Amino acid sequence: MILRPLTFATAAFAVFIATTDLGVAQSADVGTPPQATSDAELVASLPGFRNADVTVNGITLHYVIGGQGSPVVLLPGWPETWWSWHKIMPGLAKSHTVISLDIRGMGQSDKPTEGYEKKVLASDVHELVKALGYKKADVVGHDIGSMVAFAYAANFPDATGKVVMLDVPHPDAELAKWPLLPTVGTFGDRIDENHAYPWWFAFHQVKGLPEDILEGRQEIEQKWFFRYLMKDESKIDARDRAVYAAAYASRDAIRAGNAWYQAFPQDILDDGIYAKLEMPVLALGGPGYVWLKTTLERKATDLKAFKIADSGHFIAEEQPEETLKYITDFLK
Repeated sequence: MILRPLTFATAAFAVFIATTDLGVAQSADVGTPPQATSDAELVASLPGFRNADVTVNGITLHYVIGGQGSPVVLLPGWPETWWSWHKIMPGLAKSHTVISLDIRGMGQSDKPTEGYEKKVLASDVHELVKALGYKKADVVGHDIGSMVAFAYAANFPDATGKVVMLDVPHPDAELAKWPLLPTVGTFGDRIDENHAYPWWFAFHQVKGLPEDILEGRQEIEQKWFFRYLMKDESKIDARDRAVYAAAYASRDAIRAGNAWYQAFPQDILDDGIYAKLEMPVLALGGPGYVWLKTTLERKATDLKAFKIADSGHFIAEEQPEETLKYITDFLK
C-alpha cells in the first residue's frame, strides 16, 4: 500500500540523490533557495492581473486575480504555484474573472501544521469565493488542485457552477490498492523503465526525512518530474523552474507540500461518503487520463472526458491552447 511511510521509497530516493549527477551537482547548495522572479514581476507580465491576499479559516491565502465576468478559480498542483496557469489566464480572463490561487501550504500562502485534507482546502476556497462577493464559482484544478476541485464540488454543490479536473481524480479506495512495485497500468498508459509507479506518493508520506534531504535543493526532485512526466520538458522553462524550486525550497514549504499527500488516508474516508457530483464535470487527461476518466465515471453524472494528445502530466503548460479551448467551450 502506498499510503503509509515506506522505507523502501525513502531509501531509494536517497540513493537516487546520492548517486546521480543531480545530487552531486546540487550538494553544495543545501540551504540556499534558488533565485526566482518575484511574484510582483510575474504578475506584471500578465496585463490586467494583480496580486491579492485574503484571510480565511484563520490563515492568509495568496491569489492573483484579473479579467471580468463570472468567476473561475484555478487550483494548482504539486510541485507548482498559481503561476502554473499563466499561459491560459489571459485568454480565460477575456470572458471570466480569473482567480489563480496558492492553496494552503503553497507559494505565498500560509503553511500551518494542519488542515491539508482536501475538504479543508475546499473550505478555504469556498471562504475565498464568499469573501470576493460571489455565491457560486466554476473551479478548475490540476493534480492536487484537481482533488481540491472535486472536494469543493462535493462539499459545496450549491456554490459550484462547473468543474474541470486535469489528469488526477480525488483519492478513493482504489488508490489504496496501488502497488509500489512496477505494474503495467498503474498510472494511466505511460509506463516505462523511468516511470513505472508513483514512488513519490510513498516518499511524501514520510514526515521529516524529505525536508532533511531536499531543503534548499527541491529542484532535484522537481527536475526528475519535469523530465519524466512531460512529453516536452522545455514547455516548463528556466524561469518557471526557478519559480517552482524557490517556492518549495524551505523546510516549511516541503513539509506543507508533503502534507497534501499525508492527508490521503482521510481523503479516502471522506470520498466514501460523498454523493455523486450532479453539476457538469470536464476531465482533461494526459498520462492520467484512464485513471481520471474511469474514476469520474463512477462519481459524476454529467461527465465529458478528453485525452490531450502530445501532453504529459502538466497539461496547461504543455498544451495551453488546446487546454484553453476545452475549458472556455465547456464553461460557456
